[in-house]
Amino acid sequence: MAGLLNDVFGDPVTITPVNGASYELQAVFRREPLEVAGDDGVPVLILNPTLKVPEATKLSREDLVEPSIEPGKRYEVQSGEPSPSPAGDRFVFYELELVP
Repeated sequence: MAGLLNDVFGDPVTITPVNGASYELQAVFRREPLEVAGDDGVPVLILNPTLKVPEATKLSREDLVEPSIEPGKRYEVQSGEPSPSPAGDRFVFYELELVP
């Protein structure tokens, strides 16, 4: 289901890993606050912008994200939290911070 949602609501983003070449992928970028379930099941409110990517995509802290819907803006990955969904194609939510 996450793959379908990514196809419908996602946009191209450019990822620049800390140690590696840039690449583009389809992901869901949001600036609005987002509530996700924490590891213990307790809801966690994320106030920073977020990026939802399929679980197979692994991002690391300090990787850079450039959403196509915000040309010229770059964000740094801060942390990741997997969706509580048991689906094999579930999302991982990454908290981002704007790079000045």
